[in-house]
Amino acid sequence: MTVAGARPEVRVAAGTVRGSTETGVAVFRGIPFAEPPVGALRFAAPRPARSWDGVREAVSYGPPPPQAGAFGMDALAKDAADDWLTINVWSPDPGPDAGLPVMVWIQGGAYAIGMASLPEYDGGRLARDGGVVVVTFNYRVGIEGFAQIEGAPANRGLLDQVAALRWVHDNIRAFGGDPGRVTVFGESAGGGSVAALLAMPRAAGLFGRAVAQSVPGTFFTPALAADIATAFAAELGLRPTVAALSAVAPARLAAAGDAVTAKIGQWARPWGQAARRSIPFAPVVDGDVLPRTPWQALADGAGHGIDLLAGHTRDEQRLFTAIEGLLGEVTPEQAATALEAFAPGPDGARRYRDSFPAAGPDELYELVNSDWLFRMPSLHLAHAQAAAGGRAHLFELTWPAPGMGGAFGACHGLDVPLVFGNLSSGQPAVLIGEAPEAEELSAGIRAAWTAFATHGDPGWPAYDTGRRLTQLFDTPPSVTAYPEEASRLIWQDHTFSVLPLLGGVS
Repeated sequence: MTVAGARPEVRVAAGTVRGSTETGVAVFRGIPFAEPPVGALRFAAPRPARSWDGVREAVSYGPPPPQAGAFGMDALAKDAADDWLTINVWSPDPGPDAGLPVMVWIQGGAYAIGMASLPEYDGGRLARDGGVVVVTFNYRVGIEGFAQIEGAPANRGLLDQVAALRWVHDNIRAFGGDPGRVTVFGESAGGGSVAALLAMPRAAGLFGRAVAQSVPGTFFTPALAADIATAFAAELGLRPTVAALSAVAPARLAAAGDAVTAKIGQWARPWGQAARRSIPFAPVVDGDVLPRTPWQALADGAGHGIDLLAGHTRDEQRLFTAIEGLLGEVTPEQAATALEAFAPGPDGARRYRDSFPAAGPDELYELVNSDWLFRMPSLHLAHAQAAAGGRAHLFELTWPAPGMGGAFGACHGLDVPLVFGNLSSGQPAVLIGEAPEAEELSAGIRAAWTAFATHGDPGWPAYDTGRRLTQLFDTPPSVTAYPEEASRLIWQDHTFSVLPLLGGVS
């Protein structure tokens, strides 16, 4: 590493990059880790970036991949260039001998949206305060990354993630990182990606620790994914093949995905739970890129030698209930429909009503949705790891954020600003509002995450299948037996398997 004033330069395999210094941290943005997946490489597995001559400026984020329309993300990607696959690095000590732990972030977004350039993912504070190298990157989402397309490999977004981790393995020492101490961490679809990486042979050896926050339980069979892709292509009068879809502009293809998502309820019969929760994208258990579900893989011992930190927020569903306009408005009929759709087993709905006798429609609706999509998949991931003899730690974020009038509680996504320490920038920061206690809570979470990345111990006892000790992040924090015991018992015999294509005409 060389420094020209406050402009650090680092040599990577493809060439030299020049970054910047921000609040004492060396920052490099927009470094290509793979060739642009366009033209002849559209829908292909990622290929290593080509080398360049001279010094490449690395002060601006790379353009985002094509996005679905949720939360206005499509506008952020409008007219963007096509070199989507870029990586960003924050290092408090960018020298080849520093040997710092490395934390590689995988952002969420329902596998349909997401970009590393969002302000909530700025890694400066986490790197500076935690003494770690922080890495973020873009990966393909939506149809580009996860649709089942004839002639294309499945799970291209996951393959992008593996390519980014391979780049880290090969280059991070030059930024002060230790390639032998890499932790992947992610939330929501990012947490699901972390879980998938645990089950992927291609990712073996590229990381030694994993933090899976709010892991979605949604993984598709090839048949379900192919049927959904057929609907995407049909919006354009096409078939879901590489030859047909490669000629469609990325923004137009993303819009076709949005059109199907907007009317996804009409496919409730063949697509089942995925349609009921408007989930058109998920990793595909294809037997090759992803041979097994994460839960099965960990149960079979795939996590041996990898330290796992997993957990969720208490009120996962609350954010989505608000987006649906149903806060305080859930009818008994809507609660009953949700229980029938998502509670496990033939008597799951009854068990929820028996286990939560004082719960009204709103609480039952939120409980079963939270449990099905995030809470129980996250718990079962830690449980599978521990049951197979691996090391796992479990957490739950229970702090009720006061932002937005306090209506959102400890909702989905609240952990993101707390993990990064970006309490006043980015969309999730509105959940926090003017909460002085958030600073101390965030400091505790960041200390736990960086300690875990450094030596595998976040500061509370490992999870075991008997005591089930769990770190509760609140003010003050505490360690207790897993607090969602009623839900745990309802789901304890459930297996999170792939979502199938059901009977019916799509």
